[in-house]
Amino acid sequence: MPAEPTPFQFALLIFVVIMIFNLIIFIHELGHFWAAKWRGLKIDRFQIWFGKPIWSKTINGVQYGLGWIPAGGFVALPQMAPMQAIEGDNREESEPLPPISPLDKIIVAFAGPLFSFLLALTAACVITVVGKPLETVPTTTIGWVEAGSPGEDAGLKRGDKILAIDGQTVDTWHGTNNSVVIRTVTGRNDQLTYSIERPGVGPMEIVSEFEIPETAWWQRRATRQVGISPMSGPVEIVAITGENAPIENAGLKVGDTILSLNGTEAFTPRQVTDLIGKNGENPLTIVYRPKGESSEKTATVTPVKPLNPTPEMDRPMIGAQFGSSGELKEEWVHPGPFKQIKETLESMWLTITSVASPNSSIGIQHLSGPVGIGKIQYYTLLMDYPLNRILGFLVLININLAILNMLPFPVLDGGHITIAMMESIAKRPVNFKVLETIQLIFVFLLFSIMIYVTTKDIPDNFGMGGGGGGKPTKIVFPKPAE
Repeated sequence: MPAEPTPFQFALLIFVVIMIFNLIIFIHELGHFWAAKWRGLKIDRFQIWFGKPIWSKTINGVQYGLGWIPAGGFVALPQMAPMQAIEGDNREESEPLPPISPLDKIIVAFAGPLFSFLLALTAACVITVVGKPLETVPTTTIGWVEAGSPGEDAGLKRGDKILAIDGQTVDTWHGTNNSVVIRTVTGRNDQLTYSIERPGVGPMEIVSEFEIPETAWWQRRATRQVGISPMSGPVEIVAITGENAPIENAGLKVGDTILSLNGTEAFTPRQVTDLIGKNGENPLTIVYRPKGESSEKTATVTPVKPLNPTPEMDRPMIGAQFGSSGELKEEWVHPGPFKQIKETLESMWLTITSVASPNSSIGIQHLSGPVGIGKIQYYTLLMDYPLNRILGFLVLININLAILNMLPFPVLDGGHITIAMMESIAKRPVNFKVLETIQLIFVFLLFSIMIYVTTKDIPDNFGMGGGGGGKPTKIVFPKPAE
């Protein structure tokens, strides 16, 4: 668990996140800029981020600037398409500019995604040489089935090895595109068909329902859950998540192994968290093994509500986060650049098709905007080997940026290419006013989607802890009675 950054470290990390954003945008727009220079186009502005510039400087007739809305960037090319209503019109010249050929428009539009792809390829090549950590839960064997869950109702049992879900082979529980988690949450059918191998029985198929837990209106909608967790090693306390935490007052510490709760053997972190949640404010008898010792001890812990709860933590808790040393496996890998790109494309395709499918539990709200992407970078920088992880992030984000920008929608690079091809076929330019109106409509739609996902990005990672996953939030419990 990384230590909390100091104010200086926090400010430095935020600065690094902003610089990474700027690098990604700059390289993409640099492709348009250089292609426009090569083809002899008029260049008005080269700006990172949108909105009125908070800094600008004109060099050789080109205004370079930094906008105040951190949501992209652009090169203002008046011969490409009417973008004045979006980018602003600061041109002093009143004379019309000569038209350019459809080929010029296609080359300039394509150069942005090409440069994003080249940045991804460069980062992938560096990863091939220096490597990166890969974290997976390598097992596909069920370690625990929640009581009353769809998995238990369907007949799934502890020890069942999952071979495939809905005909799709799985090789890990978490950490790859072919994982149990991904195949479950991205399922498209009304039920999930688990192909399993049961000890002493052999291969069999079990059809399970699923549930989607309710979430607050400001949170992302939960995804499909069956109520199963993977086979893992001993359950350990990985963090104390509150001041005056009941579990710490009872004498337990980080690194202690939880053996049982109220007589129920502890199999997985999720099972322990669930047992605590269902216990309410009743005393818990915890049998545990202190870190570095072989003897067992027993303690009684009474969950209490924190004094500063978030909506998710307004319940009795004991102030601990649990994990398993045998659950998560980290290995150092040196994947080839094209293997990395292939895996990114597979992940992207899975996401897009899941969002587009009406039967999937994945929707637009599960996408990330600038705030969500910035949070991912921030927490990545707090982990071990941050530079290697950021290189992997650059592969992921730039491949996504390149592909999404090639979609044939107005404003996007693919839209410019589509319009240029239409002009080439029709032998005349598209009507200026009509094109400007269509582009404004799509800008409104894109910004609406961005604002919507940002409303989901902002509360993410808040209120996590007390036995949940992710980065624990420091909370305060009442002081124990004297």
